[in-house]
Amino acid sequence: MTDTEIYWEGQSGKDYLYWIHRIGTFFNDEPGNYILAKEVEAGSWEAVYIGHTASLQKQLVDPEKEACAKQNGATHVHVHSTPTGESRRAAEQIDLVAKWRPVCNE
Repeated sequence: MTDTEIYWEGQSGKDYLYWIHRIGTFFNDEPGNYILAKEVEAGSWEAVYIGHTASLQKQLVDPEKEACAKQNGATHVHVHSTPTGESRRAAEQIDLVAKWRPVCNE
């Protein structure tokens, strides 16, 4: 795991804490939210795809979305566990997508 963290702000103004990992990192079997991102300059990230899952251990995103993210420069996945239910994970995803408008969420 990594100890590098980042806060992503949603359209609502709420900040969400994520941990930064390289794409391909294995995670525990727990529900969570994730952002496929590329570093545009040191410490500055651009969201390419934002999603949520019932298990961070399984494939996070379908192959088409993952291919889109990689074609658009994604090299890292920002994650955090969200054990408070599907509706909470979905609401967070909607909040973040509304602000960042990732190209692969179109």
